[in-house]
Amino acid sequence: MKRRKFLKRASLTGIGVAVGSNLIAKNSKEHRQSERLFSGVAKNFPIVISTWNTPNATLKAGELLEEGYSSLDAVEQGCMIEEADAKNQSVGYGGRPDRDGNVTLDACIMDKNGDYGAVVYMQNIVHAISVARKVMENTPHVMLAGKGAEEFAVSSGYKKTNLLTQASKVAWEEWKKSANYQPVINIENHDTIGMLAIDKNGDISGGCTTSGLAYKMAGRVGDSPVIGSGLFIDNEIGGATATGMGEEVLKTVGSFLIVELMRQGNSPQKACEEAIRRIVVKNSNFENFQVGYIAINKKGETGYYSIHEYFSVSIYENKTCKNHLSDFYNKN
Repeated sequence: MKRRKFLKRASLTGIGVAVGSNLIAKNSKEHRQSERLFSGVAKNFPIVISTWNTPNATLKAGELLEEGYSSLDAVEQGCMIEEADAKNQSVGYGGRPDRDGNVTLDACIMDKNGDYGAVVYMQNIVHAISVARKVMENTPHVMLAGKGAEEFAVSSGYKKTNLLTQASKVAWEEWKKSANYQPVINIENHDTIGMLAIDKNGDISGGCTTSGLAYKMAGRVGDSPVIGSGLFIDNEIGGATATGMGEEVLKTVGSFLIVELMRQGNSPQKACEEAIRRIVVKNSNFENFQVGYIAINKKGETGYYSIHEYFSVSIYENKTCKNHLSDFYNKN
């Protein structure tokens, strides 16, 4: 009996060693494949890619990278350009309000270490992206909402500002005459600036900031401040961010999906196309809303794709900033 137990245990131990060895070999193989796919520094570093035609923001981020600033600094200060621009009625100061006439902001930021900060439904503070960074660096939390976010911003030295400009107020009052909530595809920079950057060290960071869909229900929060949906960064692989109908991005956790597809060896372009396909096949109403994605991998390769025509991206590389029209799914 004792001999049989000894032999059984020895056999199981042998199987365990074999399985363990196989797993180690498999993991080592995958690690080597990952190194081959994503190691090295591309010639076009530093690089910035942003949603829509945002040359001032993208150029600002690129210039900071050329001076040696980190990708995190560049993303924050680049996004701040759009937040302060009253003419951009989809981000920050001058953003279109919700149905009650309140401009509410969502933003998040993510760095090379995978650290993340966000604010949601914040009012009266222009630079939501900067407050999101403060949440990441100066609190034990990753997300603050509403009055709590506003109070934290004020305690951090940010001034309260009425974000509803006269132009946005007039547009809101005109909307109230019919109060028909129907997002119009590409009528504005469709509610978001998302930005991804790689600095001279090859480190990736990203940011996303918005005033949300115009005339949304009070309390509505979209994908922009939600990690994995509006933005995701993995410094070993790459990053992605989204713009458009946030509800649809949330349902598919789009930015995380794109990074995981790149981890599997897909190019940023193929990953963006697949993320859009996931939305389209799951929603027969896709003709009535827009979603666009941008992505970048560790090699500095970029990708961008949307459901409908006229989505565009701004790219800074080789000390030049250019706007590029995106390819799109709905070509019927």
